[in-house]
Amino acid sequence: MQFRLEPTSPASKARAGILTLSHGEVPTPIFMPVGTVGSVKSLSQEDLENLVQAPIILSNTYHLFLRPGTEDLTHAGGIHGFMNWKRPVLTDSGGYQVYSLAQNRKITEEGVSFRSHIDGSLHMFTPESVVEAQRAIGSDIMMVLDECPPIPCTPEYARKSMDLTFRWAQRCKEAFSSGKALYGHEQVLFPIVQGGIFPELRRHSAELTASLDMPGNAIGGLSVGETEAELYEMTALACSILPLHKPRYLMGVGTPVNILTAIGLGVDMFDCVLPSRNARHGMLFTWKGIINIRNAKYKTDFSPIDPDSKLETDLRYSKAYLRHLFVCNELLALRLATLHNLHFYLDLVTTARNHILEGDFDAWKEKVLPDLGKRI
Repeated sequence: MQFRLEPTSPASKARAGILTLSHGEVPTPIFMPVGTVGSVKSLSQEDLENLVQAPIILSNTYHLFLRPGTEDLTHAGGIHGFMNWKRPVLTDSGGYQVYSLAQNRKITEEGVSFRSHIDGSLHMFTPESVVEAQRAIGSDIMMVLDECPPIPCTPEYARKSMDLTFRWAQRCKEAFSSGKALYGHEQVLFPIVQGGIFPELRRHSAELTASLDMPGNAIGGLSVGETEAELYEMTALACSILPLHKPRYLMGVGTPVNILTAIGLGVDMFDCVLPSRNARHGMLFTWKGIINIRNAKYKTDFSPIDPDSKLETDLRYSKAYLRHLFVCNELLALRLATLHNLHFYLDLVTTARNHILEGDFDAWKEKVLPDLGKRI
């Protein structure tokens, strides 16, 4: 893996770079569409490559471990061969999914035992086993096993959780170093900053994470119930400590406003289910604001979904037509809405990158933020 930062304005914390991975180059800042089980819901890989123009996607170790299972993935030659995707893939370790199974898991020093949400079967994730699973998946970027503390929680719980995450990261690093890739391409491992919403814990966690000296670093445990002010404070704190020359990945964030704000704080990589999940309910993100396409006011609105969009489908389909598809429960509605939202998110980070390179990102960001968060 290589990460090259482009020369940019020293007055701004926003960064533009090129992340080179085994399956291709990723310009940063970047948003990664979420393909949890090896599929971005309603879209084909051709859609992602040619229309959304996503240079990297995210899949999830927890879900792929349960279905189809690492044995089948190994026979398929890993996730790239299984889903016929030629570009990079990042896999989350499954820590967040285990976090969401609060009633069906037990956390110990060894790891996390949990029951499958599919059939109730009992499984165990350890730092070593999630590295092994991600070796079988064959992702370009692997994540360490971490514990995501709930918000709210006590400082004592957040500290214990943070310390546990660091010990797990050390074990993940050792397991990664002693193993090898299965499919002839390089994999890299990122550790994760935790610490809840407590500044002193976030600072300490960022220092510990940086000390592992791994190729990139992630910021986790956010977008789980904290305020926007806390989200930005914890992100800024982590970015002030994590190495400048390594990519920074803010996990599970978020809205267009969240993303542009975090880019301004020094974040390089993002993922979130928001654009694809909300698309399936008729919520569309545009440069002028957020649309609920099911609203009756769009029944006879034959204008493009987003006049400022660069996506070709927006030139062919009107708001009225897309609303009609949703009202009729047509499957095409889900595809077109998802296509629109993910393309918008990729256009958002690409446009942000261009403004970083031009040296006017901060001024441009403040100009567009009010519209991006507005309900139309």
